[in-house]
Amino acid sequence: MRNILGVALLAMVLVPTAQAQQVPVTRYVLENGMEVVVIEDHRAPIVTQMVWYRVGAADEPVGKSGIAHFLEHLMFKGTEAVPDAIFSEVIEANGGDDNAFTSQDYTAYYQQVAVDRLPLMMEMEADRMRGLILDDAAMLTELDVVLEERALRTDSNPASLFSEQRDAAQFLNHPYGTPVIGWPDEVKALTLQDALDFYHLYYAPNNAVLVVAGDVEPEAVFALAQQYYGPVTPSPEITSRLRPQEPPQRAARRLEFRDDRVSNPYVIRTYLAPNRRTGEQEQAAALSLLADVLGGGGITSLLGQRLQIEEEIALASGAFYSGLSYDPDTFGMYVVPKPGVTMEEAEARLDATLAYLLENGVDPSRLARSKATILADTIYAMDSQMGLAQRYGAALTTGLNTEDVAAWPDILQAVTEDDILAAARQVLDIRQSVTGYLMGTEEASQ
Repeated sequence: MRNILGVALLAMVLVPTAQAQQVPVTRYVLENGMEVVVIEDHRAPIVTQMVWYRVGAADEPVGKSGIAHFLEHLMFKGTEAVPDAIFSEVIEANGGDDNAFTSQDYTAYYQQVAVDRLPLMMEMEADRMRGLILDDAAMLTELDVVLEERALRTDSNPASLFSEQRDAAQFLNHPYGTPVIGWPDEVKALTLQDALDFYHLYYAPNNAVLVVAGDVEPEAVFALAQQYYGPVTPSPEITSRLRPQEPPQRAARRLEFRDDRVSNPYVIRTYLAPNRRTGEQEQAAALSLLADVLGGGGITSLLGQRLQIEEEIALASGAFYSGLSYDPDTFGMYVVPKPGVTMEEAEARLDATLAYLLENGVDPSRLARSKATILADTIYAMDSQMGLAQRYGAALTTGLNTEDVAAWPDILQAVTEDDILAAARQVLDIRQSVTGYLMGTEEASQ
């Protein structure tokens, strides 16, 4: 492919889609360090632009929890070119849609518009990468919005409060133990200078990934990226992401959370677990299949079949694992017991199911179904333009590369029963777990 920009790096990988076609994924790096990924999807004359910053809640300064999410809100306040918080209004007037989100590992902004509006989207996004204008009035107004969001989504939801406490118990040293939205007292204490310092350090092209998916040609996108993002000044302070790591956990931890708003009590256990790592995703693939075998697909899973169908002690059960994180995170399982079944009984039957799996192995038909399900989910997600952009953006901001993303389906299909059992024996160690009971006040008093 002709290098029309004379810049550094160009690569292409091919990824299967639901139509059994090939989606070309082309990667480029601008001179200022910004990574550009173009995913061709010519089914409709629309395009999705996403800018992903390699910074999330786990990168915040100690005592400034919530600043990454807070800055996400502030990014819509305006620049000299697009003032007065009209960013989203301009996009809507051009027939588009936009939003943003923050996780522990990244912050992302997106617009979905007609293809001919892509230059405008790039111009506006590049403008606010370094040109954001903030004052105390804007800052205080948005701080109230963030606190209201926390009150609505977390403080009013016992399950969310319970999840915060479990994360804090799981991660004693790593910042994954701090909620993305922040601890209330720390959020209230955030200042305009805190926001500006965080913005000027992390919001820079050499800390960003531009993902463009849609009815576009790579060379044309690269030319636009060079035109609009190329002049943006990089941040010289950007360094490798060094975070405090979690020390070996040597003793199981337990907690009970009681709230009279709880209508469906449940027991949940999480274990420290490795993440997907570039060039070595095999263990994460085994854990992904272990989660599906144990708790995917409802009553067709091992937990569902034994606890909901055979023993009839559970209303619901499941297991979960992603692996798509910058640092090791967790593998988890849960059981929602039927009325009259105690939390202790539910936990005991959960343990018995795990013991059964390790003793008897994985049923071949269940493993084949899990592989087919995960492959289908992967393909269906790729059938969405937004899904494609998110798939690559999330991977590239958590330490993977385009080749890792392309290889993932084949790595999953290559996992064997022995791989799954080996991963289970290594990860499902009660000494590195947190077990939590979420209960109403009646269950607590019994």
